[in-house]
Amino acid sequence: MFDFPFELSLKNIVVLYFSFINIITFFTFAIDKMKSRGNSWRIPEKTLWLLTLLGGSPAALISMQYFRHKTKKLSFQAVIVLILAVQVAALFFLFSFLQKNYIPEF
Repeated sequence: MFDFPFELSLKNIVVLYFSFINIITFFTFAIDKMKSRGNSWRIPEKTLWLLTLLGGSPAALISMQYFRHKTKKLSFQAVIVLILAVQVAALFFLFSFLQKNYIPEF
């Protein structure tokens, strides 16, 4: 059907997904920061949290520091830290599962 310049293995799909979601998360935080400076419509916090939950936590943390965005709002940061803790725990259990049940593609 399509000829891809690379093999579509599970590993490549995961890398592409996380690259894409982190780029979107970073620029969404940047846009929200720009909008916060001029009194225009803002991106809802729930949207920022959702992008973080979907795998954009590295970009969320980097963009918060880079743009100095949402760094004074402790309630927002608490949710980001909670999401990150859940993701780290999920990765730990996923990798321990993969070690026990070796999946050759991954």
